[in-house]
Amino acid sequence: MLSTEGVLESGEQPCIQLEPLKSTHLPGKATPTGGSPKVTANGVHDIEDRILRITGYYGYNPGYSSHRREDGSESRPETPASDISIESRSYQTCANTALKVLGGLLMVLCVSSSWVGTTQVVKLTFQSFSCPFFISWFSSNWNILFFPIYYSGHVFTTGEKQTPIQKFRECSKLFGEDGMTLKLFVKRTAPFSILWTLTNYLYLLALRKLTATDVSALYCCHKAFVFLLSWIVLKDRFMGVRVCMKYRDSLYNCVCLALMVVILYGQIVAAIMAITGIVMMAYADGFHGDSFVGVALAVGSASTSALYKVLFKMFLGSANLGEVAHFISTMGFFNLIFISCVPLILYFTRVEHLGSLSSLPWGYLFGLAGLWLVFNILVHVGVVLTYPILISIGTLLSVPGNAAVDVLKHEVIFSVVRLAATCIICLGFLLLLLPEEWDSVTLRFLANIADKKSEENGEELTESSGQTRSRSRANGTVSIPLA
Repeated sequence: MLSTEGVLESGEQPCIQLEPLKSTHLPGKATPTGGSPKVTANGVHDIEDRILRITGYYGYNPGYSSHRREDGSESRPETPASDISIESRSYQTCANTALKVLGGLLMVLCVSSSWVGTTQVVKLTFQSFSCPFFISWFSSNWNILFFPIYYSGHVFTTGEKQTPIQKFRECSKLFGEDGMTLKLFVKRTAPFSILWTLTNYLYLLALRKLTATDVSALYCCHKAFVFLLSWIVLKDRFMGVRVCMKYRDSLYNCVCLALMVVILYGQIVAAIMAITGIVMMAYADGFHGDSFVGVALAVGSASTSALYKVLFKMFLGSANLGEVAHFISTMGFFNLIFISCVPLILYFTRVEHLGSLSSLPWGYLFGLAGLWLVFNILVHVGVVLTYPILISIGTLLSVPGNAAVDVLKHEVIFSVVRLAATCIICLGFLLLLLPEEWDSVTLRFLANIADKKSEENGEELTESSGQTRSRSRANGTVSIPLA
C-alpha cells in the first residue's frame, strides 16, 4: 500500500486518481458515481480519509467522507457555531445590561421613596412621641431580621439545601477563620454599633429642629466627609495628585489647563461646596437658635456616618452580601443586648418620657422601623445587584422628595439662602459621584484631541513647505535646508 507521506513528498502522480476527491469533500457536491472505493472494517475510507485528515482540507473531520453520501444526497455545510455563539453572547450581554439599568432605576425609586418615607414618618411620630433615642434603639433592633431575610432570598434564588445555622457559620468567617467568638463579637461589633446608633440618634435629633428637606440635604454631606476621611485614614490619593503624576506632561495650553484645574481638584471643590452649604444653612437664621443646633446635629450625623463607612471599608471591604447581612444582624443583637440599658437610663432620669406601653404610637414605630430596615436592605443589596452610583443617586433624590412633601403637606416656605445651600450641597454630592477613573479618561481624551491637532498642523506645514519649494523652483531659486 502506498503511504500518504510518500505521496505528499514525491510529487509523482499516484495510481489512485485524486480528481474525484475534489468533489467528495466539498460541501454541496454529490458523491461521484464512478469508482466506488473500498471501505475498511470501521467504515472509513482508507486512502481518502487519511489524506483529508492529514492535510486538513477545508476543515475536514475524520470519518466525514464520500461514503457518508453514497445515497447521492447533497451535503449541507454546518453553520459555524462561533458566529451564532458570538451573536447570542452579544445579545445576552445587551439584555443583561438593559435589565441591570432598569433594575437600577427601580432601585433608585425604591431607595429614595423608602428614605423619604422614613424621614416623614419620624416627623409624624414626633408629634405625639418625642423620644428620639428610644426610636433609634427600637429601629436598630430590627436589623436582626437582615440575615433571615437574606437567607430566605438566597434559598429561593439558588435552591441550596443549607440549614440557616450552616449558612450562618459560613458567613461568620468574616470575623476570622475560627468563626465568631465572644471577644471578636464585642471587639468588631461594638465600634460599628455605637457609630450606627449615634448616626441615627443625631439624625432624629436634627429632625426635631429642622425640616426634613434641610436634614436630608445636610446628611448628603457625608459623601464629602467620606472623601476627606479616606484621604486621611485610608491614605487614598485624591484625583489631583494621581492625575498630576500620570499626565504632568499634558498641560501645555490654556484650554487644557482650565479643564485640568476642574478635573484635578473636583473632589476638593466638592468638599468645599459641602462646607459652604453647611455654613449657608446655619446662616439662614442667623447662627443662633434651633436652626444652628439642628445644623450641627445633622452635620454630626453625617460625620459619624462617614466614619462608619470608612471603617467598614477598612475592616470589611471585601465582604460579600451574606457576610454583610451576618454583620448587620450581629449589630442588631449587640444593640439589643448591650445598648438596651441606655433607654432605661434615659427613662429613669426623665430625659425621655416613654409613658405606658399602651400609649406608645406602635403604628408609627413599626412603620418607621420597617421602612428603615427596607432602606438598609435596599442599599446593601442594590450595591450587589446594580450599579452603586444609582444607590447614591437614590439617597440624593430624597432631598427633592422631602421638599415636595414639606411644601405640599406641611406648607413649608424655603428662603433663598436655604435653597441655595441645598443646591450647592447637592451639586457637590453629584461631583463626588463621578467614576473613579473619569479624570484619566477625560485627560486621555484631551490628549488625543491635542495629538490630532498637532498632526494636522504638521501636515499643513508640510504641504505649505512643499508649495514653497515648488514656487522657488519655478522662479529659478533653490532653498537649501539648514543643518
